[in-house]
Amino acid sequence: MPKKIIPLSDAIIRSSKPSGKPYTLYDGDGLLLRISAAGTKSWYFNYFRPLLENRNNLKLGTYPATSLSAARKLAARYRQLLAENIDPQRWLEQQNDQASADLLNTFQHTCEQWFDVKFSNVSERHAYTIRRSFEQHVFPKAGHLPLKELNAQQIIGVLKPLEKELKLETLSRLCQRINEVMTWSVNTGLLEFNRLSGIKAAFITPKNENMKTLKPDELPELIMRLSRASIKLSTRCLIEWQLHTMVRPGEAVKARWQDIDFANSIWTIPAEFMKKRRNHQVPLSRQAITLLELMRPISGDQLYVFASARHKNSHIHKETANMALKRMGFANRLVAHGMRSLASTILNEEGFYGDLVESALAHEDKNQVRRAYNKAGYLKGRRDMMQWWSDHIEASGIGNLSLVGLCD
Repeated sequence: MPKKIIPLSDAIIRSSKPSGKPYTLYDGDGLLLRISAAGTKSWYFNYFRPLLENRNNLKLGTYPATSLSAARKLAARYRQLLAENIDPQRWLEQQNDQASADLLNTFQHTCEQWFDVKFSNVSERHAYTIRRSFEQHVFPKAGHLPLKELNAQQIIGVLKPLEKELKLETLSRLCQRINEVMTWSVNTGLLEFNRLSGIKAAFITPKNENMKTLKPDELPELIMRLSRASIKLSTRCLIEWQLHTMVRPGEAVKARWQDIDFANSIWTIPAEFMKKRRNHQVPLSRQAITLLELMRPISGDQLYVFASARHKNSHIHKETANMALKRMGFANRLVAHGMRSLASTILNEEGFYGDLVESALAHEDKNQVRRAYNKAGYLKGRRDMMQWWSDHIEASGIGNLSLVGLCD
């Protein structure tokens, strides 16, 4: 008949003294207390390992740091695992490995992994901007935090200084990028859910301000002031080039001679220069070709049409046109990007097909099939429209004051 085990009590444990050699007290159901020769009292859970088929003593802690009640709860938890055919020691090792991995998997480490994915689809300059925003505003205070312990309050606190400094656009972009990181973490199994999905709502929303532009009836004033401005010929050509081609400032300054097809009057802007990372064809009007002929003696032997005077094999800065417009008296009235809006307004008012205008502005359809169809079908229509637009600009130059008018 097996010996009956009397459950332990705190009084029994406290009264148990070292006896010169180790001995064991049993609480039942595998829980035991081993008392060393020096008097140290250690809890163990004795069980039969499911897979290895041998007995094992799993240490639970020492008394009194681990109380009798706590030891019993641990033993009950391990008995539950055994009922599910899980070895408690192996389970603990896995838990410890996961905890170590979680500590190493910091927010910055996760961001670095996301960078590898994100940067494969953006330009080098945009990739630099994204990384720099994290390095400046996030990593110093939150980079070391374990990903799984990250919460909304922590990140909101990290980003609050940007709100106080009224850097709302930077703040908005960072909220978006941080949520991209968290969504990626969920999709790759690093997290079960995104705790930061609502952080943007904790901040002031930046006001959307449209690019400053002129009214359609103010176009003649632009041409007149441009003709009288004390600016370089290349700068004036750049402004008119952007006006005639309807491209963005950053795209205009990157015009390369090798991308101009003079025979067919087409400028093909490479994908890496475009906002949407897709090639964009610009039908060139007679006036746009004239501007290129004006630039040929200046930069015809260089890579870029609007070549930098200071840096070889580089182009002039994309803010050159904006600075010139300010000096011409258009501060707070017109920015270089706003000339696109001016063109769009006039062309739409004249009744040109809206999709043609959007295509000229490189606002491409999100539907890939329709976009491919429209790209082929719109080119002739865009060519006619662009020629009308250039004729309208030239006619708006009172006394033929535009550069293309002077060359006629």
